[in-house]
Amino acid sequence: PVLLQVLYNRGISNPAQIQAFLDGHYLQSTDPFLLPDMKKAVDRIQQALDNDELIIVYGDFDADGVTSTVLLTQALRGLGAARQQAQPYIPDRIDEGYGLNKEALTFLKEEKGAHLVITVDCGIRSVDEVVHANEIGLDMIVTDHHSLGPELPPATAVINPKRPESTYPETMLAGVGIAYKLAQALRQTMPERAQFSEEELLDLVAIGTVADLAPLLGENRKLVADGLISLNQSRRPGIAALKETARINGNLTAESIAFGIGPRINAAGRLAHAYDAAKLLAVNNTIDAKRFAANLNDLNRRRQQLTADLGAMAEEMVKPDAPILIAADSQFVPGIVGLVASRLAEKNYRPAIVIEQGESESRGSCRSIPEFHITDALDEVADLLVRHGGHAQAAGFTVHNDNLPLFIERMTEIAHQQLDGQPLFPTITIDTELDLNDIDWALHESLMRLEPTGYANPTPVFMSRTVEVMGHRVVGQDGSHLQLTVGSGEQNGRLHKQFPAIAFRQSAWADCLPQWIDIVYTINVNKWQGRENLQLMVQDIRSAKL
Repeated sequence: PVLLQVLYNRGISNPAQIQAFLDGHYLQSTDPFLLPDMKKAVDRIQQALDNDELIIVYGDFDADGVTSTVLLTQALRGLGAARQQAQPYIPDRIDEGYGLNKEALTFLKEEKGAHLVITVDCGIRSVDEVVHANEIGLDMIVTDHHSLGPELPPATAVINPKRPESTYPETMLAGVGIAYKLAQALRQTMPERAQFSEEELLDLVAIGTVADLAPLLGENRKLVADGLISLNQSRRPGIAALKETARINGNLTAESIAFGIGPRINAAGRLAHAYDAAKLLAVNNTIDAKRFAANLNDLNRRRQQLTADLGAMAEEMVKPDAPILIAADSQFVPGIVGLVASRLAEKNYRPAIVIEQGESESRGSCRSIPEFHITDALDEVADLLVRHGGHAQAAGFTVHNDNLPLFIERMTEIAHQQLDGQPLFPTITIDTELDLNDIDWALHESLMRLEPTGYANPTPVFMSRTVEVMGHRVVGQDGSHLQLTVGSGEQNGRLHKQFPAIAFRQSAWADCLPQWIDIVYTINVNKWQGRENLQLMVQDIRSAKL
């Protein structure tokens, strides 16, 4: 019953859906040719391969963009393109910024001799840039999953499942998911040329999909589940080296991608160049793999320190109860602004924008809350922006410094209009109430059938009332966490159970914790010295009403 309740909460209620979800099947069609313009794209790529034209895969510097770039480049080479005939291009975050830019397209045409550019994880709003490409004789195929702008770029093909005329059932693929569908379509069209299997690309799909916070429902969940099988066979030396560097023991999971692998891949594009991460994913020998992984690990450490330092600086600059939090300074680091915005939004439960001020232009990163669609808000001030794009809760933009004060004023006004009078505080969605006595290994095993869990298919959250605190102490290097032992107490003569529990960043309770509490938590397995115990990960605590 607990598992059925959790599935119902995720919109999975009829028997066929339930069975498919638990068996890891996806019931809808996954025919890549249902995506708009897929046939046009495949025909143009086939022509390029036949004529030995130079094809550029133009990506993005985050984990989704990097995995997309490596995947499609690998697929093109697996269809017979010589190494120099299928080349990756990822823009520099600081010098070029996100997405297509005219200078890069001119360079690729005139210096490199490119005939065809295929975008992955970018390009859907790059109308001017695609017009420029057409003018200089460069053919463009755009593949992207970001929100559409008012008009589509005039490319040979525009593949995006969010296009209104798309008949593809899954609209929430990550950029790497769309790159994979293109590779799949190419392989189906040219089976005699294909020197790769679809399965060997799925490890990249899993990493990009999880790291980009694509919802782990529908086809995404199936792709990630299959990708994890591929990942754990560890055919890529780079993944094996990164896993070792990140100290991930045992099999990779969606969680270890989200917190271990993804941030290290992202660190390259944040603080150096995304090619550092692309090289790691593509490398085929262990010695280089270890060197590349050590480099990403060092960059990730720097990223953590910078995020903490700049996060503290941003906190000083904003009013926490304003409708939108905006911090702008020349000291902000381009690759870190998104992380700082995330922290502000999370801590204060407000949309947040962090802007790195340059000499003539400034670049901002936005993170939002469900009540405020940040990309729609940017659309309203598009007249002030050089470029912008994103999703409902994350976006980026570039603005001329002359327009910055007015931009801040108008965004604040939009946030006021939309959010005034709304009670803004974070909520925890609880799947169901549980008695601690009902928690056992059988329950845990049944919940494991929900894996891979992540965004939109979260680890189930439970609430237990009137739980007895058997003991507690403060732990953690900075004393910010609370370790507890909690028990079910004697209830109607039922067996008394107790569990270890950990409450991160909740040590403030240490001196005032009552004997009886209500807790909200997830259940996980603590592995220590060869032993395994069920442990409660406490998200919230309150005094029990006795």
